[in-house]
Amino acid sequence: MRHSVNRPPTPDTRDDREKEPTLKEIISIKLIESGEKERLMELLRERLVESGWKDEMKALCREYIKKKGRNNVTIDDLVHVITPKGRASIPDPIKAELLQRIRTFLVSATPL
Repeated sequence: MRHSVNRPPTPDTRDDREKEPTLKEIISIKLIESGEKERLMELLRERLVESGWKDEMKALCREYIKKKGRNNVTIDDLVHVITPKGRASIPDPIKAELLQRIRTFLVSATPL
């Protein structure tokens, strides 16, 4: 595309589409506006504590700190090492329960 010296190029229609929110963004906005996101986060915290997941993550952090030395570990190091393990070890029933709650919310929030 050649540009005029006197005026800026006409914007592509692609640029307009990129500014429209995605379905994921729309769902996130609805969850936040309704307060459901906070309720889901609280439910997740409770379930992770009940399942012992939180204690497992604490133990992994302590193990890593002991191995590397207290003065040689930053929070960023811990997050980088523990996050993949933590996500992978969330019990499937907890994931299923949250997914079902999100589905129920979406069905109730969607106008007919």
